[in-house]
Amino acid sequence: MTYAEKAKFDSNGLLTAIVQDWKSGKVLMCAFMNAETLKMTMDTGKMTYWSRSRKKVWLKGEESGNFQLVKEARFDCDGDAAVFKVEQKNGACHEGWESCFAYKVEADGSITTDEVKMFDPAVVYKKS
Repeated sequence: MTYAEKAKFDSNGLLTAIVQDWKSGKVLMCAFMNAETLKMTMDTGKMTYWSRSRKKVWLKGEESGNFQLVKEARFDCDGDAAVFKVEQKNGACHEGWESCFAYKVEADGSITTDEVKMFDPAVVYKKS
C-alpha cells in the first residue's frame, strides 16, 4: 500500500495534517491537505497545504521563508489524518510564535502564553 492509497479524504477532499517538531515532538500546527498538496509534500519534502480560507495551494514558508522540511510522515489507522514530523525553519505560526498552539487556557478560563515570539509578523509579512 502507498500513502496515496492509505489517505482517506473527507467530503471536501481534505485530510487533517498535524505537524510536530521532529526533535522535541512539540505540536506546531494543524492544517489541511488535498490529494494534490499531499503529493507535492511527499515529492518535494516541503510541507504544502490546501488553504481553506484562500482556496489555493499553500507552500508553508512561501512568503515568510519559514519552511517545514519533512522528516517523517505517518497516517492514523483510518487514514483520515496524518502526522508530519518536520524541521521547522523559524516559527510555524503566522503570529510569530514557535507553535500555532501558543495559547494556554488557565484554570480560571483566562488565556496565557509561555512562548516567546520568534519573529515579527509585521516585518515578515509586509505587503509591498
